[in-house]
Amino acid sequence: MLNVDEKSAVIPKISEISGKKFPQNHVPLSAVSSFPKRMDKLQQQLIVALQQPLPGREAHFRMAPAPRRQNMDAPAGVYHAAVLMLLYPKNNEPHLVLIERTSHNERDRHRGQIGLPGGRREDVDRDFSDTARREAEEEVGIVGSEVDMLGKLSPLYIPVSNFEVHSYVGTLDYAPDFTPQASEVNAILEIPLREFLDPKNHRARDMPFSPNLIIRHVPYFCVGDNVTVWGATAMMLSELVWLLGKPVAENLATN
Repeated sequence: MLNVDEKSAVIPKISEISGKKFPQNHVPLSAVSSFPKRMDKLQQQLIVALQQPLPGREAHFRMAPAPRRQNMDAPAGVYHAAVLMLLYPKNNEPHLVLIERTSHNERDRHRGQIGLPGGRREDVDRDFSDTARREAEEEVGIVGSEVDMLGKLSPLYIPVSNFEVHSYVGTLDYAPDFTPQASEVNAILEIPLREFLDPKNHRARDMPFSPNLIIRHVPYFCVGDNVTVWGATAMMLSELVWLLGKPVAENLATN
């Protein structure tokens, strides 16, 4: 399921993908004259990279707290969810949308966490990409049918909730007007993609999880206005960063 031991493949040059058969729902953005050249190049780079063997756990481990590096295999009977890594142009550079989750339940473990738009698969979804589109439309107000799905990253099992999460990379050729779902989303965060690629923003620190528990050396991305992105979200984003040629270092210095 996950390519544990494989190194990420060398990404071919853009000229080498001519003649490749793109996914059925793919519309080359080079056909959209107003689409920024940088986004067009990024999209084609990702299309190629997502067709190669994925780094899987090797990328996930770079952003995994030590206790999280166990129980990575999904058992039988897991629940399934999907998230969307949505890339779009804003201020002449690619951005990625994140959300700060809200909850009226003070015991909700996801309350206040930074994550990707997404959620549980429903019976109406034909596949996991449908789940990612539908949940993103509900949570941040985009038009799901307008998202150009480039491909799927490696699934990630989350033991604490018994969910296997399927992450998809998609693009829009414009900056959407986001509308947060009041019951699920406290804030929408628009982060330049370059901030996730910058090694200075790949960090680690000790994090308290309860009055009696501190987990040492937890990796995280520090982006935006001092926003901490860690845990499963950081692990999934680590694979995207890897595919873009900026893998997180194996040993991050603790702040």
